[in-house]
Amino acid sequence: MIRLTKYLIGILLLSLFSGCSVKSKIRKADKKYEIGEYYNAANIYNKAYPKVKLKDRQLKAYTAFKLGDCYRLTNLDEKAERAFANAVKFNYKDSIVFLYYADALRKNQKMKYAITLYDSYLATHPDDQRALNGKQSAEEAAEWEKNPTRYIVKKEEFFSSKKAEFSPAFPGGDGEIVYFNSSRENKEIGGGNSKITGLRNNDIYTAKRNALGEWDDITPVEGDINSDMDEGSASFSADGKTMYFTRCVSQKGESRGAQICYVTRSGGKWGKVNEVKLSPDSSITFAHPTISPDDRFLYFVSDMPGGFGGKDIWRSEKTGTSFGAPVNLGPSINTSGDEMFPCMRENGTLYFSSTGHPGFGGLDIFYANELEDGSWTVTNMMYPINSNGDDFGITFIQGKEKGLFSSNRGEKKGYDKIYSFELPEIEFLIDGKVTDMSGEALGGATVRIVGDDGTNTKVQSKKDGTFKLSLNKGVKYVLLGNCRGYLNQKEDAVTVDLEDSKTFPINFTLASLSKPVGLDNIFFEFGKATLTPESSAALDKLVKVLNDNPNITIEIGAHTDRIGSADGNLQLSGKRAQSVVDYLIKGGIEAERLTAKGYGKTQPVVVDKKLKKKYNFLKEEAALDEEYIETLTDEQKEIADSINRRTEFRVLKTTYKMY
Repeated sequence: MIRLTKYLIGILLLSLFSGCSVKSKIRKADKKYEIGEYYNAANIYNKAYPKVKLKDRQLKAYTAFKLGDCYRLTNLDEKAERAFANAVKFNYKDSIVFLYYADALRKNQKMKYAITLYDSYLATHPDDQRALNGKQSAEEAAEWEKNPTRYIVKKEEFFSSKKAEFSPAFPGGDGEIVYFNSSRENKEIGGGNSKITGLRNNDIYTAKRNALGEWDDITPVEGDINSDMDEGSASFSADGKTMYFTRCVSQKGESRGAQICYVTRSGGKWGKVNEVKLSPDSSITFAHPTISPDDRFLYFVSDMPGGFGGKDIWRSEKTGTSFGAPVNLGPSINTSGDEMFPCMRENGTLYFSSTGHPGFGGLDIFYANELEDGSWTVTNMMYPINSNGDDFGITFIQGKEKGLFSSNRGEKKGYDKIYSFELPEIEFLIDGKVTDMSGEALGGATVRIVGDDGTNTKVQSKKDGTFKLSLNKGVKYVLLGNCRGYLNQKEDAVTVDLEDSKTFPINFTLASLSKPVGLDNIFFEFGKATLTPESSAALDKLVKVLNDNPNITIEIGAHTDRIGSADGNLQLSGKRAQSVVDYLIKGGIEAERLTAKGYGKTQPVVVDKKLKKKYNFLKEEAALDEEYIETLTDEQKEIADSINRRTEFRVLKTTYKMY
């Protein structure tokens, strides 16, 4: 009995000590969490969680939530989702779990359930902008992705190591050399692992383009810029001679936030590293610097008091080598989420990443322009620049819509990689050809182009009749094709409101001044002079020819086949020619410019190369008169008769109303 009692007391004490041990570990993890050592904290929470008893639901939920938040803050989205699911399962008391859980689901592209959880959070926080933006994103991201921008995005495999690469920057906008951060192994530098991410502390590296335009020669940046601490995002002054970068400070193995440093270049080398003093309070984090192109303002990220929640973007005015008091960029830029990685272009446009503005999930890249009242217009760069992962750290080659950025899209371990992007230039071209009515190329023809932007130029067609012209955006053009011995032809080309490149296939088919020109697709009712509706398209083209050449007069000649009497065919053809003239007059052509003539069957067609090519059984230069047609088969006779049934026009004068 005494032995049993001692055994039970031992079990009780072991259970008590075990419970105390778990709570002690959680308290230790909490301390790591509070100072931002999320990787270390996650390891402790992860080991403690399964040891928390199921009956202690409140502690179980708390540990799961803290574990999920560590994963959230270190971009391990799938693990974060599972941990937040456990926190909800055990009824974590703070409704913020629904928001974080929904964010993780959205980043993992589980939009339907994410919307449900956003609604759960909004039920008690109806005005929370981050939740409202997250729900909007979950509802609309699929449609956004279906309508991508014209940017071409490609993963830059050359930079890829087994670790992370991020925050590329071009010194002075020079696209031939790039600086970037990486947690790759480097024995020359040394340094430990980050207690925030668990990865090796980041250092700054450079790479250059070789003669083939490919990235080459990755090396750590020279000088004392890299240390055993964590070096972060770099940026450069407009002339590329001053580099600003982030350095995460640690003392006695514990993180002490981040500071901004700068270094100047002289004699081809970087000099001494200096700290940018933005506040006497050393506990405030300052990071992700970028300088305005006029060297007036330093933009950066901070969690200092007076912001709008999370990390905000601030700026300080530069005077000499000192900086004024930080000023928050305000609510049009900053949200209750995180705004990070600002980048100021040479044109004054500010690019940054945010989790608070509506986006695809995680950090999205936005651009903003400052208005006269100090507010900013903010625009999402959309897909494919942005994804459901974290997209950030964008940099541009000066004067071009191309550059590099960072993203962890599709990376199972959440490691950041470097991507290139380029917005192809919009090009508008005319690719045309000048031919005669039989399809023969007209080399040496002239094409004049006049635009409402003042364009007035001309080109000549090549021997094969082809020509090319470049057009400007937002212009209405009129083109005139002409060649000696042929009528003019006008065409239009409009580039107004076009957002994508386009090639206009504009061809000129010029009618001869000296030969009759056949009018294809002119049809009459059988045995009558009544035009059928199918004839309108061809006749409208003839109206255009006459309007393009206002100084000509023409004869409309109608011809019949060999069948029927000569007088009857002559009368029918005359009436048909007059029907065409009447149509042209209704189309706005002056009657004085038109003459109707019926030829009946008196002028059979003479076979030319074009007809011979189309109908191989015909003999070139043969007249399709009754004698010749009688030598053909019945099927061939029908074809020959249809060729003779035609309507033509020929030019009579080229000086109408000129004198």
